[in-house]
Amino acid sequence: MASQPSWRFSFTGEILADVDAALTEFMANDGQWQDATVEAFPLNSFTPLAQKMAHELENGSGLALLQGFPVDKYSEDQRRAIWFAIGQHMGTPVYQDFKGQMMRDIRDEQQDTDEINGHHLATRDGSAFQSSKARTLANGALRFHTDRTDVVALFCIGQAKKGGISKIAASPSLYNHILERRPDLHAVLCEPYFRARLGEEKGGENDYYALPVFGLKDGFFTSHYSRTYIEAADEMPQLPSITPVQWEALDYLNQVAEEICFEMTFAPGDMQFINNHIIYHARTAFEDEAAGTAKSRCLHRLWLSMANSRPLPDDHKILWQQIEAGALRGGIMQP
Repeated sequence: MASQPSWRFSFTGEILADVDAALTEFMANDGQWQDATVEAFPLNSFTPLAQKMAHELENGSGLALLQGFPVDKYSEDQRRAIWFAIGQHMGTPVYQDFKGQMMRDIRDEQQDTDEINGHHLATRDGSAFQSSKARTLANGALRFHTDRTDVVALFCIGQAKKGGISKIAASPSLYNHILERRPDLHAVLCEPYFRARLGEEKGGENDYYALPVFGLKDGFFTSHYSRTYIEAADEMPQLPSITPVQWEALDYLNQVAEEICFEMTFAPGDMQFINNHIIYHARTAFEDEAAGTAKSRCLHRLWLSMANSRPLPDDHKILWQQIEAGALRGGIMQP
């Protein structure tokens, strides 16, 4: 990955000039970032580049890094409008929680993750849920996982003083490595695991579903994985406990992901796009200076449904609703 140019893209002077022209008209009409649609924020010169990036995401490495954006040139409101417009030109933004959040700020909020979307997690015996889960604190290490969308897009506004390195691992490579080395555990990962919804949907605090880690449909691969939600489901008294061999398979999955992962460091202005069906992402722990300073980590996150997306296995309908290729799908259902 380090030596391959196919996933690296750059803003051109023409695209940046179109950004400024569209932004001037958009702000003159008192536009809010949520209104930055393709029609309201036209970027004609960006279209060919967006198509190349979408092709790389679906048919290539699954990663696209767009660089060269002068982040300090614009105000916060302007940056949000530009970022949302770029997301609209790449795909269709979908909701990231049941409250209808479309753009999430990823930063150190000094919040423990035993509460998700206002839902306090509990174990089978009623005590507080203490999982190794995705992270222990907001600025702790983030484990390998996928998000509930075709593509997750991150726009770096500020990088941490120390750490916060992005790690990506190709899940088809994980599939092949595990099949070769441990076919017994590979078979386990192709069988359903229960996962808790953890309050993602309003009223769904005690809801759950079952999906395998690896799935295939018409020759297309997908992997949906977050150990956090599996660990939470293991604490639900109405569900059977995860078996020792299922835990062993998940531990081995993480071990291989660490072996094969590729690391990259964000710079302010970088825009990273990841195809969740074929890429796991994680990051190292990070250390900030005071919040809001030049050395504090802040990313704007979008979840995108892609027009050139792959078909998904039939059993994924419980999570994605629409599983046909190119369907509008993903995100969190609204009440």
